[in-house]
Amino acid sequence: MNIIEVKELSRKFGKLTAVDKVSFQVAEGEIFGFLGPNGAGKTTTINMLCTLLNPTSGSATINGFDIVRQRADVRCSIGLVFQEPTLDEYLSAEQNLRFHAYAYGIPANIREKRITELLELVELAERRKSKVRTFSGGMKRRLEIARGLLHSPKVLFMDEPTLGLDPQTRRHIWDYIMTLRQQNRLTIFLTTHYMDEAENCDRISIIDHGQIIALDTPDRLKDAMGGDVVTLKAANNQAAAEELKAKFGLSPVLQNGNITFSIPQGEKFLPKLMENFQTQLVSIGIRRPTLDDVFLKLTGRAIRDNEAGEKETMRSFMMRRGGH
Repeated sequence: MNIIEVKELSRKFGKLTAVDKVSFQVAEGEIFGFLGPNGAGKTTTINMLCTLLNPTSGSATINGFDIVRQRADVRCSIGLVFQEPTLDEYLSAEQNLRFHAYAYGIPANIREKRITELLELVELAERRKSKVRTFSGGMKRRLEIARGLLHSPKVLFMDEPTLGLDPQTRRHIWDYIMTLRQQNRLTIFLTTHYMDEAENCDRISIIDHGQIIALDTPDRLKDAMGGDVVTLKAANNQAAAEELKAKFGLSPVLQNGNITFSIPQGEKFLPKLMENFQTQLVSIGIRRPTLDDVFLKLTGRAIRDNEAGEKETMRSFMMRRGGH
């Protein structure tokens, strides 16, 4: 069963088409990664799904509710975890959750039990009366996850859920995410620029120039790279890139002072390259492809942080969603 259905969704801003007939589905209980460089249409798509923006054309449903005609039902069906903290740091952990519960009209006989359960889930029960300003970054993120789950949403949107956290805390956050998925059949829709995190997704959608350019499992996306990734540095990278194109029909990419390209059976290709290459080489290496390589090949850019506009828009949505 698909919990999210998107059909030819488009959004225009004047003459600019930010999202161009995007279609995809997300299955119930799936961890779905949504990736795109700045200006690709990722932010606009997410904002439409979260009812921040109306589409120019096309349609989408979340939990069976239309994002335009049934906005209140959609908002009750989703939880949000923002890239930056949106907690009231002068309130305690339980006060932050209680305020959220009031906003959603959660009945009193359910509210306190739910708050206790979630604080235990994210291992903050002993700090429930502590002011949030005394929390570490990882503790704040865990509390935000608890807040996003308080009203029992069907879909949890997570915008860069572990941005700025240390590796150990990032692993703990992902432990919670996996537990939530297993226990509650929760669907998780996330953005991240940590490609090791994207490996945890069941499927990944890559959007660029307003269109979906790839959608598949992480393994299949890497297999589609067409072989091993060769990275080399030459005395003259531009000349080396031109020679690779002319002699071997390759499509090298120049980035960060290096040249990269994909080639089947790279270990067999390297001797041939060394025998026939005229441009002086400084270094050369070979490895299996990663999701970073996939992203770079498909978009021509390395993934970067989300634009500030998305953070501000999502924050304003959080402040007003309880009243609509």
